Amino acid sequence: MSGPRDHGGGLDAAVARYGGRRGEWLDLSTGINPEPYPVGAVPGAAWTALPDAGAAAALEAAARGFWGVPEGAGVLAAPGASALIARLPEIAPGRWACIQGPTYNEHAAAFRAFGGAVGADARAPVHVHVHPNNPDGRLLERLPEGVALVVVDESFCDVCPERSHVAATARPGVIVLKSFGKFWGLAGLRLGFAIGHPQTLGRLAELLGPWPVSGPALAVGARALADREWAAATRARLRADAARLDGMMAAARLVGGTDLFRLYEVDDAARWQARLAEGRVWSRIFPWSARLIRLGLPPRTGWAQLARALER
Repeated sequence: MSGPRDHGGGLDAAVARYGGRRGEWLDLSTGINPEPYPVGAVPGAAWTALPDAGAAAALEAAARGFWGVPEGAGVLAAPGASALIARLPEIAPGRWACIQGPTYNEHAAAFRAFGGAVGADARAPVHVHVHPNNPDGRLLERLPEGVALVVVDESFCDVCPERSHVAATARPGVIVLKSFGKFWGLAGLRLGFAIGHPQTLGRLAELLGPWPVSGPALAVGARALADREWAAATRARLRADAARLDGMMAAARLVGGTDLFRLYEVDDAARWQARLAEGRVWSRIFPWSARLIRLGLPPRTGWAQLARALER
């Protein structure tokens, strides 16, 4: 069995190393919206009954409207984008994938878990792209041609919906993944989507089995996806907050990111992380770079704490 993979989070380990109580810490190691969608009341039946077809249809309709899913494409809801990523190698022809790094490492890990081959060879029948890329925010300008399966992970694309590749999902062989944990800030809801031609999604749906999404997730997801006013206001706030973070990090060089996280080049990433941790701020550094540090956005109550940590 392989060891734990490199991700953001790990706040418990940071507390154990640097001290303090968990509630004192500001976790900026992920790209999760720190001001989440207000869930509101969830109907009692959503907790006690098996998820029904009507609730699933309402969620699918809301997803189609929000993401502009083209006619002819299907929408498959799942218990998080990670559940879909783990299953994708089972429907991938040849289990040989072209994945350009550095990027979100769960895609390569999923293929390797099934004995697949992963590399940068464009001849592979499967191409996987994270768009915008994590951690540098790189955008995929156009989909590759002549490929059996193209997977576009758009977990962070809801901050720039005009750049989405959802319009391409009406043709077989293209899957776009969507996450509910980033833009809506509801990672604990465990809700994700695969959008693609029914012919492409059919086997994936079989692998997920019946009732893949919980009743509460169906209810909250449908409500949130229909709330266009909240989405527009959130995009404006995230854009302003990302600019504010850049101003506070003037001593570093901005090298990429999105409106949910920023990637900076510094002289010594480990030293920066330790200095921020002394101020109870957790950040993300990478085993493949000694100079890059990634910061998510703080909640409105956390800006002063971040400023103090940066002054240390």
